[in-house]
Amino acid sequence: MGKFDIVVRPAARQDLKAIYNWISERASPAIAITYVRRIQSSYDALSDFPERGTRRDHLMTGLRTFGIDRRVTIAFRIDGSSVVILRILYGGRDLEGAIAEEKD
Repeated sequence: MGKFDIVVRPAARQDLKAIYNWISERASPAIAITYVRRIQSSYDALSDFPERGTRRDHLMTGLRTFGIDRRVTIAFRIDGSSVVILRILYGGRDLEGAIAEEKD
């Protein structure tokens, strides 16, 4: 099986932007960009290992999540030969509420 494509949904892009802004305001832009790149590298690794993470079918069929540093939760699903990044939640944000927004 080859590599999977990574597709980042608009809500996940907004989540990354919000994470960058939050860290940038509290630390520095350099620290923020380093952390955001680390998040991006983590979800890019799903192209090789798409079935990583914990299944969350009770929230959405096919939903999986994995955490980074106990601060970030990446919510995604596999769609054919693509891994779709649905949300990137920072600091204990409500996963169930965020996924409910994706269903609407």
